[in-house]
Amino acid sequence: MMLTEADWSTITLTLHLASIVTLLLLIIGIPIAWWLAKTTSKFKGVVSALVALPLILPPTVIGFYLLLLLGPNGPVGEFMQWLGLGLLPFTFEGLVIASLFYSLPFVVQPIQNAFESIGPRPVEVAATLRAAPWERFFYVALPLAKPGIITAAVLGFAHTVGEFGIVLMIGGNIPEETKVISLQIYDHVEALDYAQAHYLSGIMMLFSFIVLFILYSLPKSSSMRYGA
Repeated sequence: MMLTEADWSTITLTLHLASIVTLLLLIIGIPIAWWLAKTTSKFKGVVSALVALPLILPPTVIGFYLLLLLGPNGPVGEFMQWLGLGLLPFTFEGLVIASLFYSLPFVVQPIQNAFESIGPRPVEVAATLRAAPWERFFYVALPLAKPGIITAAVLGFAHTVGEFGIVLMIGGNIPEETKVISLQIYDHVEALDYAQAHYLSGIMMLFSFIVLFILYSLPKSSSMRYGA
């Protein structure tokens, strides 16, 4: 059994999507996780709930509301058209935005747990040595939270690779544009090409096992309370 050209195209697109989304999630997720770990604001519960929503909401629900938001009659869609830019649904860029929403908790929560496990003392010691707030964050908190950040990156990447419902809702199924590996497996099943579907599914099974093996092989302090 060999991978077809279309199979390779979906694998390449999926890895490209997951890489971009993981990088953006770390940029977005680390500040959110730091705020959630340190804040005493009354809005912490609200923000935590919003971040965690994709854990319980069906992907089709998230995809539906993103379609309304990003579509031609939605506020973001109207703004994009006013700027003279194209609409985001059924584009690679739209997939990136949808994946950011859907995979956000898989990145924020492990990093938040990592920051919380550090405790206040290391940062307080740095403050007594006259370290500026940004120095405490970059030179104390981030290095100590590195295992949790690695866990978050692995989870965010793997979760993006495995997406189906939300990418179908936002991206459609456009070859070489929005057709990721999960949609390719679905198309093989629709065409009753079970052998090829089995082959691609086996690759996904192996990938999932490797991800879990990496997570469970990390020091227990890096796994925290979430995702591993």
